Amino acid sequence: MAAAQLTASSISARSLLPSFDGLRLSTAKIASVAPFRQGRSFRGLVVKAATVVAPKYTSLKPLGDRVLVKVKVAEEKTTGGILLPTAAQTKPQGGEVVAVGEGRSIGKNQVDISVKTGSQVVYSKYAGTEVVFDGSNHLILKEDDIVGILETDDVKDLKPLNDRVLIKVAVAEEKTAGGLLLTEASKEKPSIGTVIAVGPGPLDEEGNRKALSISPGNTVLYSKYAGNDFKGPDGSEYIALRASDVMAVLS
Repeated sequence: MAAAQLTASSISARSLLPSFDGLRLSTAKIASVAPFRQGRSFRGLVVKAATVVAPKYTSLKPLGDRVLVKVKVAEEKTTGGILLPTAAQTKPQGGEVVAVGEGRSIGKNQVDISVKTGSQVVYSKYAGTEVVFDGSNHLILKEDDIVGILETDDVKDLKPLNDRVLIKVAVAEEKTAGGLLLTEASKEKPSIGTVIAVGPGPLDEEGNRKALSISPGNTVLYSKYAGNDFKGPDGSEYIALRASDVMAVLS
């Protein structure tokens, strides 16, 4: 009887899946099912959990070119007042700088962090290490992961940092060349836009700023899947990306 018992780990995909035109999976097996544990590896799947800092620690000082950002709370309602379920709440990409590191050495120069405590910043969507400190969600980021400073609720006021560029995306074509009206789903996302603001430029090997060759007002062509997307209060679309992702200036 024991020999007839089957476990999930011993069932071969060969015995479960039909063949398709003579093709059959020969080596795949269904992984055994184990209890889901947060923060542990699950057959190649790693779930990251935020590090919780014990209440006995009252100070968190970032080192080097790292920055501690208190994450902005996600919107719980739409602009029309509809309560959003947790799954539908947009993950914030902004917060307040609450502590900064001492900077870094480049060549013979010591370069300070370019953001100050109290600044409201926007950062790359998947950057940083999540930390729960003093009862609030925080991120420890590299300074280079910060896209820019945004002191208002309108993304057009973003001040890009380093080699970042803020672009207002061109409106997608409403019709085909033959005059057919396009649906929202069939409109191709443009890769063209107008530069709204540029950062001070990257640091060279001596720690000096190198100005960007792109200027506000330029119409540019940029890489299709680069950068971080934002939407303004009026529905306009913006993208913040590195200057190296801008491929050409159009005129």
